[in-house]
Amino acid sequence: MILKMLVVGPIQSNCYILGCERTKQAAVIDPGGDVDKILLALSKDHLRCVYIINTHGHFDHAAENKRLKEVTGAQLIIHRADAPMILHQARSSGMWGMQVDNSPPPDRYVEEGEYITFGDISLKVLHTPGHSGGGISLVTDKMAFVGDTLFAGSIGRTDFPGGDYEGLLRNVREKIFPLGDEVIIYPGHGPKTTVGRERRTNPFFA
Repeated sequence: MILKMLVVGPIQSNCYILGCERTKQAAVIDPGGDVDKILLALSKDHLRCVYIINTHGHFDHAAENKRLKEVTGAQLIIHRADAPMILHQARSSGMWGMQVDNSPPPDRYVEEGEYITFGDISLKVLHTPGHSGGGISLVTDKMAFVGDTLFAGSIGRTDFPGGDYEGLLRNVREKIFPLGDEVIIYPGHGPKTTVGRERRTNPFFA
């Protein structure tokens, strides 16, 4: 597996590229800005983006959906509950003083327990709302891409529309922590961590 992490956009979101070494098929998780940087990272390993996946619908994780889809022809995937946000992200980004294109509509909605497969890689979908109503986490090979659900030493904000503080804590405890202490957490912002480290030291779960 080829894994690349790029920090993109003015809010410094983490964008992940997962590529199959055999087929060169790839998924881009959360293209929140700097589409040229993303395309360059794909081209360096001769990867072909077949899926664009939004872990949730906030514009800092979906800002480049439109341009990346135009260039690659990839299918856009998101949970149904967050799809309306990406269709109107030009307005929401404007409230933060930023200019972002509205996303095209999703090609596919995913739910709890489904798989997103490309080449030899299969991502299991966990529905982990709390930061937003349609937040998802993607699990494969002792790795979990959790969007803004869980951070190193913290959790995602729950004061946005659709946020649910108790729901977020419950989903981390019931869906993320049982993955195993050795599983590496790749969050939507900041450094990677592990399930074990967050279970033991994260103040929200003490």
